[in-house]
Amino acid sequence: MGGSYVAARLPPVSGPVDFTHLHVHSEYSLLDGMGKIAPLLDEAKRLGMDSIAITDHGSLYGSVEFVQEANRRGIKPIIGVETYVARRGMHDKDGRADQQPFHLVLLAADDVGYRNLCRLVTDAHLEGMYYKPRIDLDLLARHSEGLIGLSACLNGEVARALEGDDWHFAVQTAGRYGDIFGKDRFFLEVQDHGLPEQRALNEKLFRLAPEAGLPLVLTNDLHYVHETQVEAHDVLLCIGTASNLDTPNRMRFNSGEFYLKSPERMAALFPDRPELVANTRRIAESVSLTLKLNQVRLPDFPVPSGESVESWLRKEAEAGLRRRYGAPTEAVRERLAYELGVIERMGYAAYFLIVADFVRFARDQGIATTCRGSAPGSIVTYALGITPVDPIHYELPFERFLNEDRVTMPDIDIDFEDGRRDEVIRYVAKKYGEDRVAQIITFGTMAARASLRDVGRVLGKSFGEVDKIAKTVPEKPGTTLAIARETPDFRAIAETPEYRRLVTLAEQLEGVVRNASTHAAGVVISREPLAEMMALQRA
Repeated sequence: MGGSYVAARLPPVSGPVDFTHLHVHSEYSLLDGMGKIAPLLDEAKRLGMDSIAITDHGSLYGSVEFVQEANRRGIKPIIGVETYVARRGMHDKDGRADQQPFHLVLLAADDVGYRNLCRLVTDAHLEGMYYKPRIDLDLLARHSEGLIGLSACLNGEVARALEGDDWHFAVQTAGRYGDIFGKDRFFLEVQDHGLPEQRALNEKLFRLAPEAGLPLVLTNDLHYVHETQVEAHDVLLCIGTASNLDTPNRMRFNSGEFYLKSPERMAALFPDRPELVANTRRIAESVSLTLKLNQVRLPDFPVPSGESVESWLRKEAEAGLRRRYGAPTEAVRERLAYELGVIERMGYAAYFLIVADFVRFARDQGIATTCRGSAPGSIVTYALGITPVDPIHYELPFERFLNEDRVTMPDIDIDFEDGRRDEVIRYVAKKYGEDRVAQIITFGTMAARASLRDVGRVLGKSFGEVDKIAKTVPEKPGTTLAIARETPDFRAIAETPEYRRLVTLAEQLEGVVRNASTHAAGVVISREPLAEMMALQRA
């Protein structure tokens, strides 16, 4: 990274400091941030913080994990995103003029703000994608309710105007954002990572704020958790940009200050401007969003007039029972009545009808279909044609599949032949609405061997050298570098001076999210438009 980093000596701060980090990049800022969410929150807790935001680049990938882990630790989670703002309109995609969008931090202050955040991120990916997922100010103005805006880093629009010494345009730009959010909900970000250009910008921001009538707030734009991870983060940037440490003019952070700093260290940056820290708390305390998880939002399954999903499921199951058994015995009827009672009390009648419907479609179209897992233990799934397995004949227990003591969604695993699976998805999307059906995203992480190979390339080692050590990692699934260290072959190489640095860096990057892709099987079907609950993107 162009030399070693020396931490700045800061004046001490007396007394406790209430500070909230509001500009935070986790590992879900793919190949740019490396902070895993659990360690990030553990460190925030250790430093005495009771709230923290997540603002990954252009996505809400980590939001659910972030909220769950923060709640477990008694930390208030603030959901946000560092979005990209198109230089012109988000639909303009012409060469260099539209390649470098501005940055803008958005924080959801309440439920309305969260829905707007989901809509903005979705539209940025589905409509504004051009190198980056982009929004524009017209879209932002339509979906600004419930949002708090921060002017972002050196790549923010206000910062770029000040950098170019266009004072009039900077005041005009800041005022435009103030009008969109409200002047008490748009903050000019002050940062100090020891970079001369930031310090020059800060002096201009201190002059601009009163003229524009906008408040200032202190942030740290952190991209990793610990100060000791600076070199590993630099390697991560090289991986993401297909460069190595010696590549001229490559992307780099010319400072080692982008880590999770303590409240005291943040306050010591500007001891004569306490409002910078106080405004972080003002923002954190104004956030009242509670992300509602583990709620079932099944779509409305169409049933004949006068029927409920429960009564229609009962009729469909009873008709199916007659087809399966001819003249069902009393034991079979009792089993059906028992299962239907459990399904109705747990509110899952629509789920069984939905699954039965698309399985029926697949079979009518000659698409090879099978059902696995515990679902064949249900006589309802057998009667509906979801599974061909008779649970009475094979004495399969229903309770392994669904029981009232374990309140979880029933898991009906359906497999379709690979080449025609898209036909089933298209059928479901047409039936319930294109905006209510989506495939699930999945994330690839850096496994043990892959992290060694990536780091080795960045350090300039030959393929043969790196392959030599990578092949000493046992091939057993789930093997980490820590486990590999217990094997003589790997340990013998890893502890040599020639490879010690490579292995240490690979250990720091192991498990970090590397890429996003489409899950091989999962599909979401919702009652409401999905973009009101989560952000969507095109595969």
